[in-house]
Amino acid sequence: MSAKRIVLYSSANCPHCRRAKAFLKREGIAFREMDVGSNARARKELEHIGARGVPVLMIGGERLDGFDEKRFWRLYRG
Repeated sequence: MSAKRIVLYSSANCPHCRRAKAFLKREGIAFREMDVGSNARARKELEHIGARGVPVLMIGGERLDGFDEKRFWRLYRG
């Protein structure tokens, strides 16, 4: 199974974002972080996909709003 591309849209002051980031690091899952607080491109991408808040994880072509380990694994392994 090839790894799915993971993008984490986050902001520095978001505790759920920090939890998602720590989880990905702990599990050894490569991801790209897009900080919507400091990166205008990240904000535009988040707006483009129709998300209203962070964290948002793009797992391959699937979107996970908020963070939940069980939902993450379902989408990641799916």
